[in-house]
Amino acid sequence: MNYKELCFQVQDIARTAGNFIREEQKNISEKSIELKSAASLVSYVDKTAEQQIVSALKKLISDCGFVAEEGTAESNNEKYTWFVDPLDGTTNYLHGLTPHSVSIGLADGDELVMGVVYEVGADEIFYAWTGSPAFCNGKEIKAATRSKSENALIATGFPYYNFDRIDDYIEAMKVLMQSTRGIRRFGSAAIDLCYIAAGRFDGFWEHALHAWDVAAGTFILQQAGGKTVDFNGGENWLFGGEIVSASNSYFPEFFNVVNKHLGKK
Repeated sequence: MNYKELCFQVQDIARTAGNFIREEQKNISEKSIELKSAASLVSYVDKTAEQQIVSALKKLISDCGFVAEEGTAESNNEKYTWFVDPLDGTTNYLHGLTPHSVSIGLADGDELVMGVVYEVGADEIFYAWTGSPAFCNGKEIKAATRSKSENALIATGFPYYNFDRIDDYIEAMKVLMQSTRGIRRFGSAAIDLCYIAAGRFDGFWEHALHAWDVAAGTFILQQAGGKTVDFNGGENWLFGGEIVSASNSYFPEFFNVVNKHLGKK
C-alpha cells in the first residue's frame, strides 16, 4: 500500500466534504437539527457528508471496514478500517462557530497508519501517513518542546452526556487552571490534537469520546512528536473513551496531574 499517495487522495476527499459543509452552513436552521441524545446534535449535513466520504473511500480500498459516527457503514474484521467523523464540532457548526472539522483515520489491523483532519473554517488540512512527519497545508509541523505547566497552554472538552466523573474532572481542571497559561475548550477533539501536533497547544484530555473523534488527530500528533494514553497510562484510548495527549516534552508532568485525579483509585 502506497500510504503517501493514498493520503493525498484522502485529503481531496476531506476537502470535498469540507466544501459541502461550508456551503450548506447558510442553509442550516433549527428545523434542520436533530437531537441524538442530550446535547448531542446532528443534521442532514453530517449525514450527507459521511455518505459522500464513505462512498469515496470505498473506491480507494474496496475491502475495508468503517467506524463512522453516523453509522453509514460498519466494520466486520476487514484488514483496513477507516475512522470517519464527517463533522467534528457539530454544535460549533450549527451555531456558526469554529473550529469544526472533517476527520479521517486509517488502520491496518490494529495499527493506525494515516490521519487527515481538515479544519473547514480556517482552511487548514493536517495530515500524516506511516513513516512520514506531520504536515499542515504542506508544511511540516512539530509538537512544542515546552516541558513545564507554567509555560503550557492546555485544551480539553467538557462532558456533555456522561457526568459520572464530573467532580474528578473539575479537580483536575482546578490544578491546571492555576498552574498553566490557561485552558481552552474549542469543541473539536480532532482539532485539539492537531493543534498539539502544530505546537499551538501542549496537552489535551477528555473523556466520553469515541474512536472517530480521536483516531486521525492522535496519529498526526504521534508523527509530530506527541504521546497518547488513557487515564491510567495504558493503550485503551482509542475505544476506551478517555484520552490524555501531550507533546513528548510536556507529557510526564501533564499525565501525572490527569492520572492523579482521573486514574483508577
